[in-house]
Amino acid sequence: MFTLDQIHEIHSNVKSGADFPQYVQELKALGVNYYDLYVADGRAVYTGANGFQLSSEAQYPALPISEESSIDQLKHALLIHQQGQTDYLTFCQQAAQAGVEKWTTHMLDLTVVYYDPAGNPLVTEAIPAV
Repeated sequence: MFTLDQIHEIHSNVKSGADFPQYVQELKALGVNYYDLYVADGRAVYTGANGFQLSSEAQYPALPISEESSIDQLKHALLIHQQGQTDYLTFCQQAAQAGVEKWTTHMLDLTVVYYDPAGNPLVTEAIPAV
């Protein structure tokens, strides 16, 4: 199975949202089926075959998650991040302001689903091919 060190090594190559599709392909090759990223602190839970899971530590100081979710605000943050205009932490801050509690990145069906604190999906995006 995969290790957190392997995941961190792959993540170190991501400089902006433009690098995300390659990142997903590399995680998939490691055996990650999906991961949940918790916006409040950047903690991720990676899941592989047979329910194998690894959890990372918090990646940054806690961010408050807005109680009011804004799909339009999230879509704008996604657009500029995917264009390489923002770094990862800035995107996480913007996602928190848009009311995103977590997102789930699915390696097998190549989607990312963004959820509000009640667990409702806000936006589902297809991950572009590399």
